[in-house]
Amino acid sequence: MTISIPTQLVWVAVDWGSSNLRAWAMDAGGEALAEAEAARGMLGLAPADYEPALLAVIGDWLPVEGRIKVLVCGMAGARQGWREAPYRPVPTALDALAEGAVRPATEDPRLDVRLLPGLCQGADAGGFDVMRGEETQLAGLAALEPGVSGPVCLPGTHAKWATLEDGRVRGFHTYMTGELYRLLAERSVLAHSLGEDDLGDAACHGAFTAAVSEAVDAPEAFTQRLFGLRAMDLLDDTLPGGEARGAVLAARLSGLAIGLELAGACRDLTTGQTVRLIGGEALCRRYALALSALGHASEIIANQRAVLAGLGLAHAALEHAAIDHD
Repeated sequence: MTISIPTQLVWVAVDWGSSNLRAWAMDAGGEALAEAEAARGMLGLAPADYEPALLAVIGDWLPVEGRIKVLVCGMAGARQGWREAPYRPVPTALDALAEGAVRPATEDPRLDVRLLPGLCQGADAGGFDVMRGEETQLAGLAALEPGVSGPVCLPGTHAKWATLEDGRVRGFHTYMTGELYRLLAERSVLAHSLGEDDLGDAACHGAFTAAVSEAVDAPEAFTQRLFGLRAMDLLDDTLPGGEARGAVLAARLSGLAIGLELAGACRDLTTGQTVRLIGGEALCRRYALALSALGHASEIIANQRAVLAGLGLAHAALEHAAIDHD
C-alpha cells in the first residue's frame, strides 16, 4: 500500500516479540496505512541491534525531516531487550500503560521511540506472574469495549488468563500449555505415535472434545492419560490406520493439555459468563471448541485488531499528556 509521507503517516505501531517484529504505519484516525515484518526478534538481538533492525523495517516510511513517534510493545522492553520498561504491578488500569513507557537511546533524529511496560503480579495478588506484550492486547480490548469486565484468555505458547474489572486488570495467571504440548509431541515417547491433527475431521474433533472433558473431570489423572496415548496406538483396534491414527492421537493430546489448563482457569467461571479470546484465529477456535465442550460461551478478538487498538490507546494517552504538559 502506498503511503503519502508526511501527510498521512502520523505514528508507527510495533509489536516486537521473541522471534519477530511487526510494524504498522498509522494515520491520525488510527488506521493502518501499511505493515511490514521481519524475523528479528529479541532472542537474536543485542541492545545495539534494535535501532538498525527497526530502521530496516520502517526506514522507508520516515520523513526526511521531523520526528515520528514509534510505540513498541512486547519483548523489546524486556530486561534482555532494547531497554527495560519495568513491569507495572496489578491491579492496574489498561489505559495507563503509557505512563510506564520508557525511551531507549536512538541515533536517528527522526525516531521518537517509546517502549511500553509489561505487567507483574506478586504472591499477595494471586501468585508470582509476569506478562509482556499481552497487556497491550488487553488494553486493545479495553479500547474497543470501554469498561470491559470478565475473563479474558490469550492462547499461545504460554497462555494468559486475565480477570478484568471496568477496564482494569485485577489479576492474571499463565499456563505453559503450548510449550508443554510441543515438548510432549516432539521430545517424549509420544512422538512415535502422533501426527498432525485436523479438528475439521470428525474423528479428530471427537477425540479432542472428549479429552478436554476427561482432563477437566480428573486433572489428577493427566500423566496417566498421557501414557495411555502410547498404549492406544499399540493396542486400540478401533482407531483408524495410517496418518489418520496419528492425527486422532494428536487431537487427543491437544485436548488433554488444553483441558488441564481449563480445569484451573475455568474453576471460577459463573454460568453465562463469556470468555473473550484474543490471538491467532486457528488457536482461538480450538480454545472456543474446548470451552463449548464444557458449556462456556466465547468471543474471538483478532490479535492484530487488539494490538493496534492497544497501541492506539497508548498513543492517544501520550499525545494527551504532551498537550497537558505544554
